[in-house]
Amino acid sequence: MGVVTFPEAREIVEREVSAARRLPAVEVVDLACAQGRVLAETVPADRDYPPFDRATRDGYAVRAAETPGRLRIAGQVRAGTEFAGSLGEGEAIEIMTGAPVPPSADAVVMIEHTRREGDQVEIERGLRPGQNIVARASETAAGAAALEPGRRLDYPEIALLASFGRPSARVYRRPRVAILPTGDEVVEISATPRSFQIRNSNAHSLAAQVGRAGGEPLLLPIAPDEPVRTRELIEQGLDADLLLLSGGVSMGQYDLVERVLAELGAEFFFDGVLIQPGRPLVFGRARQRFFFGLPGNPLSTMVTFEVLARAAMELLGGVSEAPLRFLHARLGSDFRHQTGLTRFLPAALSGCAAGSVVNPVKWQGSGDVVALSRCNAFLVASPEREEWKAGEWMPVLPR
Repeated sequence: MGVVTFPEAREIVEREVSAARRLPAVEVVDLACAQGRVLAETVPADRDYPPFDRATRDGYAVRAAETPGRLRIAGQVRAGTEFAGSLGEGEAIEIMTGAPVPPSADAVVMIEHTRREGDQVEIERGLRPGQNIVARASETAAGAAALEPGRRLDYPEIALLASFGRPSARVYRRPRVAILPTGDEVVEISATPRSFQIRNSNAHSLAAQVGRAGGEPLLLPIAPDEPVRTRELIEQGLDADLLLLSGGVSMGQYDLVERVLAELGAEFFFDGVLIQPGRPLVFGRARQRFFFGLPGNPLSTMVTFEVLARAAMELLGGVSEAPLRFLHARLGSDFRHQTGLTRFLPAALSGCAAGSVVNPVKWQGSGDVVALSRCNAFLVASPEREEWKAGEWMPVLPR
């Protein structure tokens, strides 16, 4: 146990969870409810895709060897029909995008490259075999595995399932994630806080993050700075697939979380990460369940979930891998920070593609939720470098 770098923390989380996890139970859901779920079965193609040689352009189906040249138009075929017969020598078949290419034709000439005169068409340029045709089974062959278990279902995968005639999918049960806020300074959101108290925003922001990432959040009562009740609630949280504790992991006299977890026989993999915000972060396992002790400041809680705890939750939910995906954008102004920590700083990302620009958002530390509500991304600053100039490319983590 000790303080680790951010890359080390990612490696530890992924390694430990992947090695120890048991895949969740499987359930069947309608395709309309499958968005965001994790596939629990191999899905083979029900037939060749495409099931025929498919034209990709409006034009004429021809023999490539007979182009360029003048051909007789022997018929027409459009999407949703097929040509009765085959293509004869010196003939062309008018064809629409998506239609089956007639037998004996091996290319499609775009209509823009032809001149039609009655039942004759002049092909103005030579074609090569296969031009403007998607060959049968070139996308996938009947019986071939098109989707594998551990894939999170999004609109392309749902389109594929629908194409295969599957009205439902076998998916893993969502991981249940217990969320335990701690500290006497935390009160329920319906309460009127005294000057030294804060409302319980962390539990609700974590619940939103867990839900967005495909988990099922379970909100527990606030744990007071008292060891017996804290232990009771931690034990309750360890019944879930993953336990997220918010607060109580710093070095203060009343930060009880690590002490209580140690009494429960917890194994700690690290108790700090060289990042900002979120340095006092704990990751471990107790009673065969993984837990994170997240810092109590709101931005620290949110960032540490996204960059570390989310990966554990997704792996426990059955995904085959849980990468952290960054964008890159040009820095809008000069930027400096102290070396030694990987920093995830509130930022505003604007523009698009090569014109994307990112600017840090002014913030007052890791308790500044107002600043976070004004940003749409986190600027990611390397721990080895102190200064960047406007116009340089920097990694960005979308919010």
